[in-house]
Amino acid sequence: MQTLTYEFPADRPPARRTHVGVVGSGDLEVLMTPANGTARVRVRTSVDGFDTVWRTVLERFFARHPVSASFELNDFGATPGVVTLRLWQAIEEGRA
Repeated sequence: MQTLTYEFPADRPPARRTHVGVVGSGDLEVLMTPANGTARVRVRTSVDGFDTVWRTVLERFFARHPVSASFELNDFGATPGVVTLRLWQAIEEGRA
């Protein structure tokens, strides 16, 4: 089990907290809580050694979607596509 933390500049807080996905084989759970001025991401993953992949996926996502919130990502082997999808779902849910 590995825990990774990242911060990205962001200026668009969501309207509310969200919870999407599940912790299951090949999937990812995302918990998002509104915050001001930055996107803080904590990743708990069952797969060690993918720090560079996580950083790249998250940098690309937050460059396009500068949502200022605290994100908890609980991973059980999700692919980069699933990570992007779950993050997008969380911010869409947070717009309501």
